[in-house]
Amino acid sequence: MNVALPAYFPRQFAARARAGEPLARHTSWHVGGPAEVFFEPRDASDLVALLTALPAEVAVTFIGLGSNVLVRDRGIRGVVVCTHGGLDRLERVSDTEVRAESGVPCGRLARQCVTWQLGPADFFAGIPGTVGGALAMNAGAFGGETWPHVVEVEVVDRHGTRRTREAAEYRYGYRSLIPPVPGEWFLAARFRFVPQPAANAASIRTLLDRRRDSQPIGAWSGGSTFVNPPGDHAARLIESAGLKGFHIGDASVSEKHANFLVNGGAATSTDLERLIRHIQTVVKDVHGVALETEVRILGDSA
Repeated sequence: MNVALPAYFPRQFAARARAGEPLARHTSWHVGGPAEVFFEPRDASDLVALLTALPAEVAVTFIGLGSNVLVRDRGIRGVVVCTHGGLDRLERVSDTEVRAESGVPCGRLARQCVTWQLGPADFFAGIPGTVGGALAMNAGAFGGETWPHVVEVEVVDRHGTRRTREAAEYRYGYRSLIPPVPGEWFLAARFRFVPQPAANAASIRTLLDRRRDSQPIGAWSGGSTFVNPPGDHAARLIESAGLKGFHIGDASVSEKHANFLVNGGAATSTDLERLIRHIQTVVKDVHGVALETEVRILGDSA
């Protein structure tokens, strides 16, 4: 059944928008209610034009590949912008620098840098999302992190104003980023690497093999659920609290890696959120540690 676009949505962008789009189709947990409007821009200029035309009071939410996010069952009001597919340009701009738009999958960035014999970039293969998401949270894997390689970023604000900002304007830490100005979204980033003449795809295969051996790859999961607390690992705390395999509805703690929550096929977002809160409560009671979520929880609560 087709749902009409709301009156506030600019008609000139209607061909790339859908009203009431189930976000379960666009998240790696395969859960989530509808987006009031789901928009897939053709490119960065198309996105900027939309933001300029949208009424200022309309909320905008960005997603990429849908990993590392939990969309609540009631969905998301306003416009949900999916960058994957439209903002996907990846190019080498100098001997050591690469420009990637925010919708580029991190795995593609890793593979292309190996082809260009630049690195260290193979760790990006372990990040199951897009460049935009990796920038927003300083994502990392296998000992590497996003922001140490950033030279500058291109951003846009809610009014459609584009800017280029130097990496030094941002403060980053473990799975965290403090921007100089709130309310800006990443359009692209320029990364600097070093020449690695010996780089080859074998290093990526080795890292991905390690990932498959230790994580529930192939299961419906949102990636790492909790940030590792200082000096410890969330998975160890969860497992030692007796929660490995614990489930609420069809949402469960992975038997393979306790920091991954898995949708067995019929879980709801509410099941997963209740499981997250239960884990936080139990780990706090058993270990005295307050686990913080690495995943972003989006949308209206019931």
